[in-house]
Amino acid sequence: MSLLFEVHPENPQTRLLNQAAMLIKDGGLVAVPTDSSYAVVARLDDKDAAKNLRRIRGLDERHLLTLLCRDLAEIAHFARVDNSQYRLLKAATPGPWTFILEATKDVPRRVSHPSRKTIGLRIPKHPVLLQLIEAVGEPLLSTTFIAEGEEQPFTDYEDFIDDYKGQLAGVISCGHVSPEPTTVIDLTDTPPSVARLGSGDPSTLGIG
Repeated sequence: MSLLFEVHPENPQTRLLNQAAMLIKDGGLVAVPTDSSYAVVARLDDKDAAKNLRRIRGLDERHLLTLLCRDLAEIAHFARVDNSQYRLLKAATPGPWTFILEATKDVPRRVSHPSRKTIGLRIPKHPVLLQLIEAVGEPLLSTTFIAEGEEQPFTDYEDFIDDYKGQLAGVISCGHVSPEPTTVIDLTDTPPSVARLGSGDPSTLGIG
């Protein structure tokens, strides 16, 4: 059975987020609201995290997982970032973007792309998610929450809580969230390329 944490969208109750963080620290998967649909998150250094996230989505190991970070310092810890990439990241974050970068040795092999050794990184803007990351104390491994075989992500916990109660340790709800995904920018390309167009306008970053 999944524990449901109903929190305020702008001033979430610390007590409830701490409880959700404990589920993650104990190795559980938690569905969380973001500034672009729901995501499922797990503890990065849990050896089963990547496998469990891919299983709940019906994905193979080639699917790129994303690290949800608090700030640029955390991104620089898990990805190789040159000066031009750093300037672009600084201009864009926090916001509706996921960036593909070369992973450092601090990213477990089971998490990065098996052939390219890349990782998706994102600094979200959603106050609930940011406070959850702070409560866990480290970046969260994540994937967009989409039912297997579907294209549209979940935007309301009522649409999935019954079907996934055996796979999710917890669900955080703060009301309906946006269905529009992040824009994915591949910074390993020269020049950077748009891997997926979403809510972020690449032209504002000089890309496209």
